[in-house]
Amino acid sequence: MVSKLSVPSIREFEDKLRENGRSAAMIKKVLVSLGGIVGDAVERGLATRNPVRDMRQKHGGKETRIEKRHKVKLKVGVHIPTPAEIRTVLSVLDSMGHWRPLLITVIFTGMRSSELRGLRWEDVDLEGRSISVTQRADEYGKIGRPKTEAGERTIPIPPFVVNTLREWRLACPRRDTGRVDAADNPIRELHYVFPNGNGNIESHANIINRALIPAMIKAGVSYPSEEFDDDGKPITVIRAKYTGLHSLRHFFASWCINRKVDGGLELPVKSVQERLGHSSIQMTLDTYGHLFPRGDDSDELAAAERSLLG
Repeated sequence: MVSKLSVPSIREFEDKLRENGRSAAMIKKVLVSLGGIVGDAVERGLATRNPVRDMRQKHGGKETRIEKRHKVKLKVGVHIPTPAEIRTVLSVLDSMGHWRPLLITVIFTGMRSSELRGLRWEDVDLEGRSISVTQRADEYGKIGRPKTEAGERTIPIPPFVVNTLREWRLACPRRDTGRVDAADNPIRELHYVFPNGNGNIESHANIINRALIPAMIKAGVSYPSEEFDDDGKPITVIRAKYTGLHSLRHFFASWCINRKVDGGLELPVKSVQERLGHSSIQMTLDTYGHLFPRGDDSDELAAAERSLLG
């Protein structure tokens, strides 16, 4: 049973896959899928913890990935989707069903996965064209406040997002309140903006594996990977170029930073910090400072030289 899984048992399973000749890519894919299954069981109360994620954290998992992410100089086209890639992704979202409004929202707000999953309709002001981030859902589906005071913020949204959410509100799954009406029928009401089919908190794994990655592949924002099937035969598998939701957050940051003549918002660094919910302006500069437009260094040097020499 899922509830009996432990880090040692999963490590043993991983070792057996490796001994049977499974590729590193195949093992990773299996563990990601297993993590999603166990995560769903946790949300349904069938298990108390997710040992797959516990194992990742102990062996260079989430914490290490975050640390490395902050040390890497983000590059457009490598870590950050290009505007052309985003346009291509947007063009295929009509076929993505209920994932469409979620992906559109993250592209144009830069919200974190935990913030999207915890977002309530009462925090969406369609008339005022804004979304207020007041809470988050952690990896186990537990609701809490943003980690920092700066994480609580109001993000303006463009008309495209407003119209998308207005349409989605009509089709959004409603959750069971546990109450009944006068005819003894269960009362269901809107609550979370991007819930699962039962109106409850969606899992991060589902957003990645059922929304982001399929959208990237469908849009052709992908690459061929030479791997091996279960029988050890070489096969070509199409992989998504960007597999983390943070890539869309990075795009939003770059869109805020880019000059207006290049299709961006050209916001000052303080505004970028506020929209991203960074705890300090230094964090924004450390992560995205190299993306801010610079003047012509040669002209600046010449002007400084003239001022000094007269």
